[in-house]
Amino acid sequence: MVRELLRGDRSYSELRVALPMLSDKVLSDRLAQLGQAGVVKRDRRRGWPPRVRYALTPSGHRLGPVLQALWDWGSEASARDSGAERSRETSPVH
Repeated sequence: MVRELLRGDRSYSELRVALPMLSDKVLSDRLAQLGQAGVVKRDRRRGWPPRVRYALTPSGHRLGPVLQALWDWGSEASARDSGAERSRETSPVH
């Protein structure tokens, strides 16, 4: 969810489409939790129907480099594991 909001503010329905594996309850709960943690802000616009946009706070934006570091680490670990798997497949010992 933070990854999606790093790309810009989103409505609930835009987040729902971007994260189809999350149920409505889980999405709502996570948005509320991230709001309480000061990571996400909820901007409700007047009018009918009411428009609500979610955006990262400055604190939330600071998570960007952390998420990128985790992604990089996972990619490197996956590449290492794939290389180890290939070497086991070609190794005469196994």
